[in-house]
Amino acid sequence: MAKVVINKEKCKGCLLCVSFCPKALFIVEEKLNSKGVKPVKLKEINDCVGCGQCAVICPECCIEIYE
Repeated sequence: MAKVVINKEKCKGCLLCVSFCPKALFIVEEKLNSKGVKPVKLKEINDCVGCGQCAVICPECCIEIYE
């Protein structure tokens, strides 16, 4: 199982990770970050296969994957 770390303060809400996740694990949080943006979060961490597509596509490098 992979560990996914999302820096919610750096997230600009582009939602590219939502589009590129093959398991559709990302959703938008209700709470705003300090930039006034709703960052992403994972629905279910246990379903993540650690493919890293979210981390690669994120333009702000907000997502880190650890095995």
